[in-house]
Amino acid sequence: MKKVAVNDREPVVLEENLQRRGLSEPLETSNLALNHYRIGPGEGFPGGIHTHMDQEEVFIVIEGEAVFETLDGKVTISEGEAIRFAPGEFQSGKNESNTGLVVLAIGAPRNSEDMRIPVECPECNHDNVRLDFNDEDGLRFVCPRCGTKQTPQNCPECGDDDLRITLGDQTQTIVVCQGCGTEFETPPLRE
Repeated sequence: MKKVAVNDREPVVLEENLQRRGLSEPLETSNLALNHYRIGPGEGFPGGIHTHMDQEEVFIVIEGEAVFETLDGKVTISEGEAIRFAPGEFQSGKNESNTGLVVLAIGAPRNSEDMRIPVECPECNHDNVRLDFNDEDGLRFVCPRCGTKQTPQNCPECGDDDLRITLGDQTQTIVVCQGCGTEFETPPLRE
C-alpha cells in the first residue's frame, strides 16, 4: 500500500495558471498514469486536440467546470462528473470559466507510445499522424500508414513554438499559435 497527500507533492508549473502534480511515481503505480491538475481561467491541459491509440483516459472534475473539445464538438463536465476517452478518441480540455478548475486525470496503461493528432498525411491522405519525439530531430509527424515524415516549424508570424490544434468553425480543426493568435488550416512545416 502507498499513500500520498496531493498537496504535499511539488507542482510542476506548465503555464502561469496551469499546474500538474504527478502521482504515479509516489504511489508506484505500474499500470496507471495519475495526475492532479489545477487550471486557471482561460487555461487548458497541455497540448491541443490529440489521442492516445494505446491508452484510455478518464478525467474527474473535482472543482469547477471543464470543457472538452472533440472532433464531434464540445462537451462540458461539471464538478463531481467524469468523462472517459477510449483509445483513438480525439480530445482536448480547458477551463472556459472565470473560476479555477481542479481535475484528476487517469490514463491506462501508464505509458503511451502512440500519440496522434488530426492532421492529414500529404502523401496518402491518412486522417491522422503520429507524434514522434526524437532527441536528435525534435518533434516529427509520422504517417502510421505510409511512413511519411514531416517536421513542424515554429509560427511563421512570431516564431513561437506553441502551436495547438483546436476546433474552428463547427467541428473543423485549425492550428492556433499561442504566442500571437495566428490561425493556420494545417501546421506549418519545414521544407
